[in-house]
Amino acid sequence: MASTYEWFFPLRRTHTGMLQGNGTLGLMIWGEGSVLRLTLGRADFWDHRGGMPWREGMSYTAIRGLLEQKDEPGLRALFERTAPDAGQPHRPTVLPIGRIELDFGPGVTLQRGLLNVRSGLATVQATCGDRTGDVRIVTLMDTHAICLEWDPALPAPTVRNVPAWDHVAEHLRGISFTPPEPFAGPALSGWLQMRPVDPPLCVGYRQQGTQLCVAAEHGLDAPNARETVTGMVGKVMDGGFAAAACGVRKWWQRYWRKVPAVRIPNERLQFLYEYGMYKFAGLTNPTGIAATLQGPWIEEYQMPPWSSDYHFNINVQMCYWPAYHGNCLEHLKPLFDMIRTWTPVLRQNARVFCGIDDGLMLPHAVDDRCTCMGGFWTGSVDHGCTAWVAQMMYRYYRYTLDRKFLRDTAFPFMKGAMRVYEEMLEKTDAGFALPVGVSPEYRGSAMNAWGRNASFQLACAHRLCEDLIEAAETLGETPNAVWREIGEKLPRASLIGSAGSERIGLWDGTDLEESHRHHSHLAGITPFDVFPAGDEAWRKAIERSLDHWIRLGPALWSGWCVPWAAMIHMRFGNGDAAEVLLELWDRTFTNEGHGTLHDVDFHGISLMGRSYGNPGGRSGPNNEREIMQMDAGMSCTAAVQEMLLHTRRGVNYVFGGTPRRWRDVSFRRMRTDGAFLVSAERAAGRTVRVVVESRRGGTFRLANPWPGAVTVRSAQGGVQTRTGPVLDVAVAAGGKIELTPAT
Repeated sequence: MASTYEWFFPLRRTHTGMLQGNGTLGLMIWGEGSVLRLTLGRADFWDHRGGMPWREGMSYTAIRGLLEQKDEPGLRALFERTAPDAGQPHRPTVLPIGRIELDFGPGVTLQRGLLNVRSGLATVQATCGDRTGDVRIVTLMDTHAICLEWDPALPAPTVRNVPAWDHVAEHLRGISFTPPEPFAGPALSGWLQMRPVDPPLCVGYRQQGTQLCVAAEHGLDAPNARETVTGMVGKVMDGGFAAAACGVRKWWQRYWRKVPAVRIPNERLQFLYEYGMYKFAGLTNPTGIAATLQGPWIEEYQMPPWSSDYHFNINVQMCYWPAYHGNCLEHLKPLFDMIRTWTPVLRQNARVFCGIDDGLMLPHAVDDRCTCMGGFWTGSVDHGCTAWVAQMMYRYYRYTLDRKFLRDTAFPFMKGAMRVYEEMLEKTDAGFALPVGVSPEYRGSAMNAWGRNASFQLACAHRLCEDLIEAAETLGETPNAVWREIGEKLPRASLIGSAGSERIGLWDGTDLEESHRHHSHLAGITPFDVFPAGDEAWRKAIERSLDHWIRLGPALWSGWCVPWAAMIHMRFGNGDAAEVLLELWDRTFTNEGHGTLHDVDFHGISLMGRSYGNPGGRSGPNNEREIMQMDAGMSCTAAVQEMLLHTRRGVNYVFGGTPRRWRDVSFRRMRTDGAFLVSAERAAGRTVRVVVESRRGGTFRLANPWPGAVTVRSAQGGVQTRTGPVLDVAVAAGGKIELTPAT
């Protein structure tokens, strides 16, 4: 299993660079010729002005009335903002910082980059005449600083400041920013960037012999920011590069000890997993900032697309999917802690929307203070965003069995989310219906971008009902009777077509009409898993839905929807299609530096960002059409995990999404539902063994990977024989069992 991966210079664009990150500070390492470029970003460097909080009048009743009356001017007036005052932005945004350039001078040429994902060390190899030399770089995991050193064979570089202002001055000046204030001195050089209402940021560096340290930190005011950075840089330089690299290496060693080891016979997917889990740590360090669209890797040459905000209609969720099977559940803490601080805002949103005081409602796009970005009415009323966060929280509980978290955090949030659905639903002769619902981004914000019984919302509501009932029983509480009633009488999806030929639609009367990046009408398959196992009518309806979905194809898919499609195929044992899709994503939606893209890198596969009439192309060092997001890469990492292990209706499937041609494959200590750690091995195309360790004790449910009887051995020496399609095996807390074929 490789631990070091190669990049080849020249790397001419920011997002082709090697990545380092600590959850807050991000570094992109790129350049060409003799110039090494180090682009810095911070996930918490916000301009908090703008946005549109929920206001009186934006109620479900009012919105429903406007939609049913087809009153487009009234709806637009309710949601769309007037132009901001001069010098004010429309919405909050994460801000670009800039880069440091090291020019090693004539005769030096950057050749190759090596990134060791196990130690966090990046090495840039360069030639100088007939000599070679290395530049070694680490990003500290507990300090917002980077440290580097170069071999004496290389000449001392000239260090240059390139603040983001050099690229986006016109935009920033238009919203009342002032130019950065450069400074230079023996203790620190760099620049200060003031913000109109938020604290300033200082970027500072110090060169000492063949070493350099760069730090970026906020301060109460300009002197405080500069003083803070001076102290940070001084402390790092006192220990030198060796000490910094040693601390970084130890952090990564601890991280990889808990991450499941995976061995698969597909080099491309093996890389996606290894590099993906490396990036996941840099995106979601438990001491860092909750992951945004781009995390800490903010380019300097443009304002970040979609403000690098929090999109809760799938993107945030995808960023965190590797945490669960990846045994990195503490990495969810910054997200859950941030959402907990939003409780007053979420309660106010629910009060305005539904007139209740005990609800919680989260719009689809917000900043780190839960300010709604505004204007996109379908996103604002998409309550699936709230339910999806509730699902994340309950899944965290199921993977840890942390009852305190369930009692104090997950269960209250789940109940608050359900209260809004309870108010949105109406009783009918047949049971319950959802009069107004949306499917994320389908038809944008048009007047027909909604319908009755939207399948996505129904799946969210059913997942929430099931989890609430189970959570209440776990906590010794009586489940609310309406949860059971909704679970029994609310449709699980909106079906299109005559009896015997139904398939899942977007909402009542609306079929999937075109290729679309959100597979939301199929979310009941995954991630919400709401369709009853063994139900023949549902099985056939789902198969017809998948055939229709495949027929429309990927023409309008963006990067992050490809791994989701792979996961859908895995739920039906189609690992061959899943493998092809993940390979297609890597080839189509990443650039030459493995940067993960929202749009295709070249035309011919999807029309998202490119077409034969508008092929795009590359021009110069800063291609402003290149949109990097972290969601797709993280969901591909999770998809590789799910090829090896995933759960359907409470049953674990080992190698359930594995391609048939993978004869030799294994994984070790992958976490799953019930706080179990699972290891398994396949050799010569046959599953050899499955080993299960229990953190808290419980019954492990396994889809039998063998055609006949199974021998179950406990670590204490007990032996049992089990048969049947699903094996239920009790494992004591701290215990271990091994399952093998009986013959």
